Amino acid sequence: MKEQGIKNPTATLSSIGLDHKATAYWNLTPAELVEHTISRGMGVIADSGALVVDTGKFRGRAPKDKFTVKDDKTANTVDWNNFNIPVEPAVFEKLYHKVLNYLSEKDIWVRDNYACAEPKYRLNIRVVNEYPWGNLFCDNMFLRPTTEEIATMQPDWLIINAPGFQADPATDGTREANFAMIDFTKKIILIGGTGYTGEMKKGIFTVLNYWLPQEQGVLSMHCSSNVGKDGDVAVFFGLSGTGKTTLSADPNRRLIGDDEHGWTEDSVFNFEGGCYAKCVNLTKENEPQIFNAIKFGAILENIEFYPNTRNVDFANITKTENTRVSYPINYIDNIMTPSKGGLPKNIFFLTCDAFGVLPPISKLSPGQAMYQFLSGYTAKVAGTEAGVTEPQLTFSTCFGAPFLPLHPTKYAEMLGEKMRKHNVNVWLINTGWTAGPYGTGHRMKLSYTRAMITAALNGELDNVTFTAHDIFGLLMPTTCPNVPAEILNPRNTWSDKTAYDQKANNLAAQFVKNFEKYADKANAEILSAAPKVSASV
Repeated sequence: MKEQGIKNPTATLSSIGLDHKATAYWNLTPAELVEHTISRGMGVIADSGALVVDTGKFRGRAPKDKFTVKDDKTANTVDWNNFNIPVEPAVFEKLYHKVLNYLSEKDIWVRDNYACAEPKYRLNIRVVNEYPWGNLFCDNMFLRPTTEEIATMQPDWLIINAPGFQADPATDGTREANFAMIDFTKKIILIGGTGYTGEMKKGIFTVLNYWLPQEQGVLSMHCSSNVGKDGDVAVFFGLSGTGKTTLSADPNRRLIGDDEHGWTEDSVFNFEGGCYAKCVNLTKENEPQIFNAIKFGAILENIEFYPNTRNVDFANITKTENTRVSYPINYIDNIMTPSKGGLPKNIFFLTCDAFGVLPPISKLSPGQAMYQFLSGYTAKVAGTEAGVTEPQLTFSTCFGAPFLPLHPTKYAEMLGEKMRKHNVNVWLINTGWTAGPYGTGHRMKLSYTRAMITAALNGELDNVTFTAHDIFGLLMPTTCPNVPAEILNPRNTWSDKTAYDQKANNLAAQFVKNFEKYADKANAEILSAAPKVSASV
């Protein structure tokens, strides 16, 4: 075995059971990892300097192939469901050794990083990658220790990432050839058969979603966060495609993080050291901070170039709509260092309502906040094929169901307690459609959404008049600086008011149906926040 790079002198691959015969590259610099990627024909350089890679067959997460080892630690703590799929310890053990045997003859890239910007909750991570660009992704996304820290680092968790390994479902206990398995007792994340880098990032997020609330009393959140000039912290919850990364990248506020945070008794802190932003239809005009972060060291995934150039065509979704860019958080100009702030003053729930029903901004009561948090609603356009116009409803509990090992009410109760204790304003923001549903109406202008959020942050909506939505009960401001008053009530934007009422009623019925699974554990205040479905509409 050959080794290159820097590491803790006591660190060995044999300690994880790997009898390695090729070269192990430890903690290489981004430039070295880019060189390794290009020399092996695994990527090219865009004209911006960013590394461009193709993640292969999988260009998104595979939640049906995510498994958790069911043992004494997890049997009665994990909420076993379609996202938390149990697997026996023996299955994990067998597959783990098969993957190690697969990697034993290959060059590998090893990295020491950590998660959690709050030192009290720091989690050291060692990653073993089959591909150099996967190792660069981890360096971008996790927090980066100093050279001096690396010299003494001991991992708390291990990630083994082998995209080229194919499991045999008949003998390996998997559903398909790809898999992501978490063993909370051994503290290992095992990933194979998929090159999608987000599996590593979300694997650690899942770990923290168990460890922090269950064992540390810290609320973990799938959210972005930023801080104003006066130290006021804002938190943005939202599923992919709702604008979480875009809206938190505010030139007038410092970014704490774009995706994953913890909320302690006195702070909000970032889990990560980077950003993983969607870049479909990205423009410098609309999202300058993200656009300008696409430079050397960043990784562009699954994009296409304009013909005969290395100039990225961000509108091209030939490979996937889930085109992504990964970059270190310090590629954003105005960031918090370290990546943490005080207690939140405002919380924003982001939804992309493709039905054009929900208001562009509304203020939530505590009961409504809990109801919307447990619902985790957004809607996705079904596709781009000709004739496909019907959007798909998505309810993802706590705006992050695939990454929640514990029962959703655990996170909801912790959030509710913190909202009440600290008197936090909670807003629902619809970044989706207005003046009609997808296919008829149009997407809410980003400039208007930014103006509404700015007004909320600046206290400019504190003393305006609000009216309640007839069906959802949400409080809608009648005026908002720099926003046309007529768009604040979505019904006003529809030419056919009866069609709006029908669509709103239909969406409300879906909310109620989805919430049935929580009704027996929800209190009266939360239940009273349900939308009012009318049989007459």
